Amino acid sequence: MWHDIIELRNFYQSRSGRIAQRLLRRDLRRIWPRVGPGETLLGLGYATPFLRPFLGEAGRVIAAMPAPQGGHVWPPEGPNLVALVEEFELPYPDQSIDRLVMVHALEFAPAAQTLLRECWRVLRPSGRVVVVVPNRRGIWARVDRTPFGHGNPYSAGQITRLLHRSMFVTGTAETALFAPPAERGLGLRIAGPLERFGRRWLPAVGGVVIIEAQKQVYAATPPGGRRVPARVAVAGRLAPSGRRRPAWAPGRGVAGVASAPPADAGDTGPD
Repeated sequence: MWHDIIELRNFYQSRSGRIAQRLLRRDLRRIWPRVGPGETLLGLGYATPFLRPFLGEAGRVIAAMPAPQGGHVWPPEGPNLVALVEEFELPYPDQSIDRLVMVHALEFAPAAQTLLRECWRVLRPSGRVVVVVPNRRGIWARVDRTPFGHGNPYSAGQITRLLHRSMFVTGTAETALFAPPAERGLGLRIAGPLERFGRRWLPAVGGVVIIEAQKQVYAATPPGGRRVPARVAVAGRLAPSGRRRPAWAPGRGVAGVASAPPADAGDTGPD
């Protein structure tokens, strides 16, 4: 079951959520030091806390939030870049995305391989994806007050094999978030050294697994890879799961909204 948008937003406004955001942003930047001005970057799941550094760099940044999760406007200071989507029928043409970031997505999907195959469909032949999932052996997966404590956690081997079955070539799976999810007594100055220590000496207990993969192009299009045009809902006001959402409307990519955006959620600003 997908995590609720309100709980995701509230987590990234908390102390431990802000620390997790900054640490994972650094890891994503280390994997992708630069995104080209002609590239399109898609964030799938609840990826907005990690997309801001790419706004002035990539040619286009899109945030796709699954309809069962809900969505909200982002960023607050400009045109809305968020759309509610049907996760197994992404409203983007074949081979239209250069880079894809999946956070708070794969662990909640009822059919993880189907979701990955849909990502394979929209990625260009040289397209790359970074997947962030809770680590089955980590502390964060055992604490249900964070979104990493919900859904199906993965070990490094499990996520690697799943990506291989979904026709991706993978790099080395790494772990991150070694600082415990504490609300008090922990700051970024302490979390940083803990991150370096854990990465070197205790890699198995990191809170999340991070892995980069590249689309494998010599294989045929995966079964069900070509789908009918999907429908997309604009993320206007906060739309929690379990409540009525904005009406579906045909469209491609991201549409704008007329309503004024609420205060930024899930983004604590520049690192």
